[in-house]
Amino acid sequence: MLDKIIDLQMLSALQNIMKRKLRMGMVGGGRGAFIGAVHRMAANLDGRIELVAGCFSSNPEKSRLSGEDFFLDPSRVYSSYEEMARAEAALPADMRIDFVSIVARNDLHYKVAKCFLDVGIHIICEKPLAFSLAEGKELRDAVKASGCVFALTHNYTGYPMVKEARQMVREGKIGRILKVVAEYPQGYAITALNDAADGSISNWRMDPSVSGISNCIGDIGTHAENLAQYITGLEIEEVAAELSTFIPGRPLDDDGNMLVRYKGGAKGILYASQISHGDENNLNIRVYGTEGSLEWHQEHPNELILKHAERPRQIWRRGNSYNGTAAQKFTRTPFGHPEAFIEAFANIYCAASEAIADAVAGKPAPADGYDFPTIDDGVTGMAFIEAAVRSSKNNSAWTKLEA
Repeated sequence: MLDKIIDLQMLSALQNIMKRKLRMGMVGGGRGAFIGAVHRMAANLDGRIELVAGCFSSNPEKSRLSGEDFFLDPSRVYSSYEEMARAEAALPADMRIDFVSIVARNDLHYKVAKCFLDVGIHIICEKPLAFSLAEGKELRDAVKASGCVFALTHNYTGYPMVKEARQMVREGKIGRILKVVAEYPQGYAITALNDAADGSISNWRMDPSVSGISNCIGDIGTHAENLAQYITGLEIEEVAAELSTFIPGRPLDDDGNMLVRYKGGAKGILYASQISHGDENNLNIRVYGTEGSLEWHQEHPNELILKHAERPRQIWRRGNSYNGTAAQKFTRTPFGHPEAFIEAFANIYCAASEAIADAVAGKPAPADGYDFPTIDDGVTGMAFIEAAVRSSKNNSAWTKLEA
C-alpha cells in the first residue's frame, strides 16, 4: 500500500553519518549526452547528493552552457578536468567536492580518474573501467595507493531482484552452480546496414582510438560478464570467443558469442549483440544449479524466477515482505509500483555514497563491506574484453583472463 513505502536502511545510515549532502562533481555528460543525465537523475533521486561542479565537455563553451542548464555557480564550471581537479582540491574542506562522477568516453576514464585520485577525491566511474587492461591495472594501483573510494557503475547489479538472486545463491537455494547463460542482445545498430556503403564510423564506440579494442563486448558484453559474476560469485578462468563485425566499414565487433569456463568447474555461455534485429535492451541471465535454477530479465526487472525440477516455478516479485534483506535494503516503493533503470543506477550511487560518507567522517568500513562494483570488478572486465578479443583472433582458442 502507498503508506507502506519501504525506507532504504542505507539512507538512514547515511543521515546518521552525514549532516549535509555529499557534494558531487561531474566530468562529461553535458548537453546532448544520454548517460550523463541518467547519472544526475540517479544521484539526485534520494536527496543525499548535490551536483555543485563540473567539466561537462572538452569544449569550454559547451561546458559553460551545460553548467547554466544545471544552475551551477559559474566559478565551479570548468574548461578542463585538470583545471577542475586542481581548483576543487584547493577549496576549503567545507566547499570542495566529495567525489567526481566520470561519464566521459572510454579513452578518458583512466586520465580523469588518475587526475582526481592524485588530489584525494573519491570516484564514481562509468564502465568499462579504462581504455585497456594495462590502464586498468595502473588505475587499480592508484586507487589502492590513494585510499579513495572507487565505484564502477555496472548499474544492473543495482536492481533489487538481482540482489535477491545473489542472496539465494549465497544461501544455497539452487545448490552448487553448474551452468550460467547470460545474454545481452540489442538491435539498434542493424539500421547502419542501410547506409553502410560510405564506410563511416557513425558511433564513437566503433572508433578504436576512443573505444579501445572492442565495441560490442566492451560496451554490453561486460555487463553480461559482470552480472553473472555478481549473482553467482564465480570467477571466469578462460573463454573461447568468436567476435564478428556484420556492418561493413566498421573496424570493431558488433556481435559476440563465447563459451566460458569458471574457476571451480562451472560452465557458461555468453552472447552479446548489437545487430539482433528487434531486440531493445534484452539483458537476461539463467543460472542452473544442482538443486534449482534462477532466471532474470532486465526488461522485466521486478521479477525473479525460481525453478525446480519437480515443483511449479515460482515468481518472486520486488517489494514484498518475503524478499531477502538485500533486496529490501535497495527497494524504494511497495509491491505493484515498479522500479527500474534510474533506481538501479541510484542504488549504485547510494551504496557508493555510504562508503564515501564513511571515508569523509573517518569511519571504518563495515565488516561485510559495501554493495557496489569496485575497481577490481573493473579490472576483471578489462581482462574479459582482452581475453575475448585474443581468443577470437586465434580461431576461438581457449584464452585465460589475465586480471
